Amino acid sequence: MINILLFAHLQEIIGEPKLTVELSDRTVGQIKAWMESQYPQISLQHVMTAVNEEFATDSTVIKKGDTIAFIPPISGG
Repeated sequence: MINILLFAHLQEIIGEPKLTVELSDRTVGQIKAWMESQYPQISLQHVMTAVNEEFATDSTVIKKGDTIAFIPPISGG
């Protein structure tokens, strides 16, 4: 199992701050693709990703017990 933390509008769209899923031993890119297929109303193209509180790339492999966070860009003035 891995934990997926959601922030800002992603949390609002999905209706949960956190998901727990069986998606270990996959890359961040594969998990993004899975998320977009499960929730077609979201796009994870421009989000920052952290794994276990460290920034990660789409090629980072997620292991059992990891926490991945999707952090959308913040706009404001």
